[in-house]
Amino acid sequence: MEVVFDNKTNVLNAKLHATHDNSVIYTISTDETVFSRAYTYVKDANPAQGGETTIVGVINWSKKTFEINGHRKAIYDIRRKPGGFRNKSRYWKWAEDREEYNVVHQEDGWENFQANCTSTVEVEASFSVPYRPVLWGKVKPLVLKLSRVALAKDEVFLILVFIYSEIKRQEKMNSAGGW
Repeated sequence: MEVVFDNKTNVLNAKLHATHDNSVIYTISTDETVFSRAYTYVKDANPAQGGETTIVGVINWSKKTFEINGHRKAIYDIRRKPGGFRNKSRYWKWAEDREEYNVVHQEDGWENFQANCTSTVEVEASFSVPYRPVLWGKVKPLVLKLSRVALAKDEVFLILVFIYSEIKRQEKMNSAGGW
């Protein structure tokens, strides 16, 4: 599955469109207070039984939790950081019966996140963000790609992981004098 974000600069409030037919698959929205983010919601635009959009994932920014289909877990329970000063890897795993993903941030003209399955070492998902917005011309959209393996069990989980990782990257860049 490959989707693009319709809001080219804001990963927290966007619709995810399938690239093959431009249909909306997910909607991402964020509740914010005066000083911070409260919740980010991932809503399924095409629920299985039809009807209204359904919330399938939530990031609670203040409590640092992910919730997927009603199951809530603290980020420190589902993410681990390896030792080492220069190691940018983060290992994410939703549950014991799921795959673990090594999410690595890379810069090569784009800000890229790749999720490699630790058992197969295959790239199962990627998230590409334009490196810098341009003053003139067309801004390239954010692109999320998920393999069939990732789609089978960890689709919503990986979407939440990429959103969380991108926001943390932006915060780090802004606090480091990037703006």
